[in-house]
Amino acid sequence: MTQARHDEQPWEHAAPRGTRSKALTPAAKAAAKRRAKAAGRPYPNLVDNMQAAKRQKAAAKPKAATKTQATAGASGRPAAKKTAAKRPAARKASAKDHAGKSHESKARGRDPEGGLTAAGRADFRRRDGAQLKPGVKKQRISDMTPEEMRRKGSWATRFFGRAELPALRDAHGKPTRFALSAHAWGEPVPRTEAAARRIAEKGRRLLARYRRLRDA
Repeated sequence: MTQARHDEQPWEHAAPRGTRSKALTPAAKAAAKRRAKAAGRPYPNLVDNMQAAKRQKAAAKPKAATKTQATAGASGRPAAKKTAAKRPAARKASAKDHAGKSHESKARGRDPEGGLTAAGRADFRRRDGAQLKPGVKKQRISDMTPEEMRRKGSWATRFFGRAELPALRDAHGKPTRFALSAHAWGEPVPRTEAAARRIAEKGRRLLARYRRLRDA
């Protein structure tokens, strides 16, 4: 058999012995015709037919078996997939957890008898820059400095001199945090509105005394 030269085109030499050409399907012929028209070549021609035949052959090949099919056992059942053992995911902190921590932090900063503890005041200073001081527990005005009069008077009128007072007792009859603030300032914890108003009146007297001393 004469061997084809490398510079020969496919149609310039005979087909290899033993090969049989397969007729193009109508769809393949139509595709070859469109390809020739797009390239400006007359049809029929060997170039476009060869390309169409190549695509026709590729489309006729059976699809490769999937990995699952290839590893199927004699019973035809697909082999079981190996799955890596999953590690238990770390539990994310829920909003409930954060709320619990926040409540715990607040509880540590609160004095159970009213007001804030030293740790609570330090926490406010770190978080907000607030320079909170412990309440003035002196009861007699004559024992107070002008600055102590101003601080205690301001607290008393601000807390118990407001138009509407918050609840002084909770559902169980225990004093609320609002009422307990009086203890932090050395005053009796008010059980009634009248008792709270008396603290506010004392605060107004303290402020009046402070102003007289300041202006003297």
